[in-house]
Amino acid sequence: MKKITTLFLFLVLVSCGVKQTTNLLASGEYDAAIDNAVNSLRQNKDKKGKQDYIYLLEEAFAKAKDRDLRQINLLVKDANPQKLEKIYDTYILLHNRQEQIRPLLPLHLMKENRNAKFEFDDYSDQIVSSKNALAKYLYDNAKALLFTKDKMTVRRAYDDLVYLEQLSPNFKDTKKLIDEAYAKGTDYVSVSMKNDTKMVIPQDLQRDLLDFSTYGLNDKWTVYHSNKQKNVAYDYGIAVNFKDILISPEQLKEKQFTKEKQIKDGLKNLLDARGNVVKDSLGNIIKVDKFKTVKVDIYEFRQFKSVLVTAKVDYVDLKTNQLLETFPLSSEFIFENIYSNYRGDKRAADESYYTYFGRKSVPFPSNEQMVFDSGEDLKLKIKNIILRNKLRKN
Repeated sequence: MKKITTLFLFLVLVSCGVKQTTNLLASGEYDAAIDNAVNSLRQNKDKKGKQDYIYLLEEAFAKAKDRDLRQINLLVKDANPQKLEKIYDTYILLHNRQEQIRPLLPLHLMKENRNAKFEFDDYSDQIVSSKNALAKYLYDNAKALLFTKDKMTVRRAYDDLVYLEQLSPNFKDTKKLIDEAYAKGTDYVSVSMKNDTKMVIPQDLQRDLLDFSTYGLNDKWTVYHSNKQKNVAYDYGIAVNFKDILISPEQLKEKQFTKEKQIKDGLKNLLDARGNVVKDSLGNIIKVDKFKTVKVDIYEFRQFKSVLVTAKVDYVDLKTNQLLETFPLSSEFIFENIYSNYRGDKRAADESYYTYFGRKSVPFPSNEQMVFDSGEDLKLKIKNIILRNKLRKN
């Protein structure tokens, strides 16, 4: 019974695979049909159950080859150099398809007592000639595109040159042109900071905020410079303008409160309603928890100081000297230290409060330190503004 069930499942799977391959062939998806047939024939290709796959493979290969050769013939007659890549890719496809089938040969068709027919051709000359023609076109076209001032066009030239280097390594001076295209296609951004407040912004904070190498932006086509470099034509400017810095006075608030709690205080005899000692079945006196009320007076001290930094981030097109966009920026940093003393039984306070009993008063941070401590939040918000708002919209 087990053998019959296994055979049935195998026949169902084969039937589904053949049907799927047949449907792919009928819909013109010849290479997908070929992939299905080849995968099925890699094992036990001579079994009777694999015969349908051989017929399907033979038909799919012939139809795919005919379609591709007709397409190449049309493209050649069109004589459009932009179609050279398609011609080259199609010859590669014709070659690879043959190499996919070749390891399976011969494939014998039992009913007709013949081997399946696959007319293989040598496409090496066509591959080489179409590759050379494509390489020349990519090179000449990219060189022409590099003369334009439009960066997006130059970036297309860069992509073509990178593909050319993969297609034909060391073709003429392709590597040099790749570097040139990258330099011309890159947006150079000058990053600056302006302080319109009446407070001094720490130098360390300014350096940290302008160090865009730590922001992790990783933009292939954008380079940020906080210090302008000679011989660099900057495309955009990002200016972080500090508008106001509000620092609260140093505050020390005191608060006194009392806590009470019932806590265990040993054991006592269990008494009944008449005040008699209760015993268990063995005559032993039953003990229960004894509770007592404890009390503590807590004297809490809270040190507090805050800083609110408001700024804006301006995007400027340095080619036209026009303001593109402005984004508001603000950051608040709070210094807070809570410590407490107590009188009475500490156990009356919540255990989560114990940590305050071990603390002491600490010196308030200076105004400069408060501004500096807001730096991490400012940096994160500047990064998010840049990530959400690209300089180049197209």
